[in-house]
Amino acid sequence: MNGTLKTVLLTLLTLSALTIAIIELSGISQTALFNKNKAAAAPDHSAVNHIEAGATPSGAAVSAEASAVKHPKTTIKFDKDSYDFGTIKDGDVVEHVYTFKNTGSHPLIIDEVVATCGCTVPAYTKTPVAPGAKGEIAISFNSKGRTGNVDKNIILKSNAQEESIPLFFKAVVKP
Repeated sequence: MNGTLKTVLLTLLTLSALTIAIIELSGISQTALFNKNKAAAAPDHSAVNHIEAGATPSGAAVSAEASAVKHPKTTIKFDKDSYDFGTIKDGDVVEHVYTFKNTGSHPLIIDEVVATCGCTVPAYTKTPVAPGAKGEIAISFNSKGRTGNVDKNIILKSNAQEESIPLFFKAVVKP
C-alpha cells in the first residue's frame, strides 16, 4: 500500500471517529450511548404530561431491575385491561382512561408507561398510589393514517408483582 492511500484512509478513520463523537455529544441521536447515560444526570425540565422511557418523575433513570430491588412488590387490579373505541374516522383523536386499584400492602410506583407506537400517547399517575387507593392511565390515540382494524397496546412498568402489564385497545378506522 502506498503512503498516499494510507494517509487518506487514516484521515477518513479520524473524521469518522470525530463525527461519531460530535453526534454522541450533541444529543442528535436519541439512541446514542452517551445520551442514554446522560439522562441520569440531567434534570427533567419538560412540562409534558408523560415521562420519557426509563425515567422517573424526578428525572433519574432507572431500569426495571433497579426499581424491583428499590421498591417492595405490590399488586394491582384494573377495572378493565382492554377497551374498544368502536368505529372511528381516519384522523380522529380518541381518548380512554384505564382505572386501577392498588390491592397490595405497599405503595404502587409506576416507573413508566410505554406506547408501542407513536400514534398513542400515555399519561399516568406519577405519585405513589397508596394501598387501597386508585390511579389512572390515560391514553390518546391519533388514528390519522391508520385505516382498517387497529389492535394496539401500552405496557405499564411498575413495582407490581407482574412488572410489565399490557393494556389493550382496538378500533376500526374508516377513511
